[in-house]
Amino acid sequence: MKHFLIYFLFSTFLVYASDPHTYSLKDKSPERVLYIGNSYLYYNDSLHNHVRRMLEEIYPNKIDTSNYKSVTISGSRSWHHNIGHPLNHKNIGADKPFQLVIFQGGSGETNTKSERKIFLNEVEKVVNKIHQSGAEAALYMIHAYVDPHEKANPQMIEDIKKMYIEAGKKNNALVIPVGIAFENAYKMKPNIKLHKSFDGSHPSMLGTYLASCVVFASITQKSPKGIKYNYFNEVSDADKIFLQNIAHISVESFFDIEL
Repeated sequence: MKHFLIYFLFSTFLVYASDPHTYSLKDKSPERVLYIGNSYLYYNDSLHNHVRRMLEEIYPNKIDTSNYKSVTISGSRSWHHNIGHPLNHKNIGADKPFQLVIFQGGSGETNTKSERKIFLNEVEKVVNKIHQSGAEAALYMIHAYVDPHEKANPQMIEDIKKMYIEAGKKNNALVIPVGIAFENAYKMKPNIKLHKSFDGSHPSMLGTYLASCVVFASITQKSPKGIKYNYFNEVSDADKIFLQNIAHISVESFFDIEL
């Protein structure tokens, strides 16, 4: 039964192991990480806090909160960030230079071909600056809209996948397949609520928890399965197990690795 379930999961997934997509990090346990993005990151007590707590569980006494930062602008797109300012760690209260920078683009940047082209150009500039700072770069693949968002459509995740994978390949940046994990979760459990019901855009607490598991697994190449952290009992055991499993298999399939 277990093997049948694993086969079924892989048979329904969006990205297959036969086409591994991206660069993997040289440092798989970075202690100093900077997240840059918008409200997709800062909703629900900020995604970076959840990832940090997961890492602290696995690597006790290793993560210093003063060097684990998030810089976000509401509604921002890739060109809205003055990337040079937070890359200088002293400007945002960090003690040492960052080892990894995770960059998240705006949801509207997938809407048209011209906007996607702008995104690719901007990401090249951003990643170059990240690499010049001595850090590795990762791109946070956003999730797609769902109802009741007026622009929700099945093509959106395909455009997101193509755009982020192309950007990652061109710029030697890790791609973190959050959007793919959302789609996989909805395929397996259509009634799960990963988005805020009022807009179909922003992540719910469960959406942020899933995204955190995907970020954790993509960075460390370790499975999130078995992590005890549940946001102080806000995430039920059943949801935690389901989301950890979705993150595990999504990351394995995307990178063609075994966690």
